[in-house]
Amino acid sequence: MKFLFDARYIRTDHHDGISRYSAELLRALAELTRDEPRVRLAALISDPAQLEHVPRLPHLTGPAVTSPAEALTSLELNRYRPDVVFSPMQTMGSWGRRHKLILTLHDLIYYEHPRPPSDLPLPIQWGWRAYHKAWWPQRVALNRADAVVTVSETSREQILAHRLTKREVRVVPNAASSAAVPDTEALARLATRGKDLLYMGSFLPYKNVETLLRAAARLPEYTLHVLSRISPAREAQLRASAGTADNVVFHRGVTEAEYQDLLSSCAALLTASRAEGYGLPLIEAFAAGAPVVCSETPIFREVAGDAAGYAPADDDAAFAARVRELTDPQLAQSRVVAGLERVRAHTWGDSARRLLHLATELQQRS
Repeated sequence: MKFLFDARYIRTDHHDGISRYSAELLRALAELTRDEPRVRLAALISDPAQLEHVPRLPHLTGPAVTSPAEALTSLELNRYRPDVVFSPMQTMGSWGRRHKLILTLHDLIYYEHPRPPSDLPLPIQWGWRAYHKAWWPQRVALNRADAVVTVSETSREQILAHRLTKREVRVVPNAASSAAVPDTEALARLATRGKDLLYMGSFLPYKNVETLLRAAARLPEYTLHVLSRISPAREAQLRASAGTADNVVFHRGVTEAEYQDLLSSCAALLTASRAEGYGLPLIEAFAAGAPVVCSETPIFREVAGDAAGYAPADDDAAFAARVRELTDPQLAQSRVVAGLERVRAHTWGDSARRLLHLATELQQRS
């Protein structure tokens, strides 16, 4: 089976959610199929710099995902004659394709929160808003595929509830980027964790970072570290919303090594997001043995179970209370152990096996 993986969403500067999902899933697939002669895995890229971020695999170059030429991508792929193509998004051009196609819809967030990421070109932002004004464009996009993948049972249930596709919907979840630390190490770290609180994520309105800033004002003995890259204008808005709180530090981006160091020593990772497709920072924190406090949402319940402390998304007092309750050693230990169990329950290797099984099924149906 010639299995082509669309790696064009892998960023060459820093990962966002789609980029990390693509990179980790492709790495795991490469490892899984390394000694499997029946599967010939290849990567589709759009920028030669992406080759530094993907495993050593055969590759071909296609149009950028934001290019008008994306509509004709399948015509380019036909020359390679793949049996199955997987894309980590749902927008790959499929006109004239002669291969099986798996598309991905991570979540339905932008129907409720339609504001697009500000780093996209303006024409793409306009199209983004128009696309999410109705359900039918999504149905057209997904029904072009032979199967649809999503990252959580919560998202799968939403896709089915809105009847967004006639195709089968499979779950290929996110996972932690690294193996969980041993229990003994994680529990030993609890004794040395300080008063740092972490936020990792974007700053779109539904991420609700303002609640965390208000919670920080109630926790003067703690310091909230806002880790992700942020525009000066958005940082100014958030600083204004923090009022008199002077215990908030904006890092404007951190390296992976810096992130892991902070996770290994922080008091907790926080997120007050109102909607997510998965919530990867939770799993990353669990893998490092870090406690988590998050908003009460179905997806976080699915991902974290009893390993996190929960608060209503807009209740900063409740967030502050969940942070303070972690000073109870027995409670903190039980949460950390539960988080490590969550990480070990599903790995990127497991996700790769799910995707490969689906691709094999489709190839055998032809």
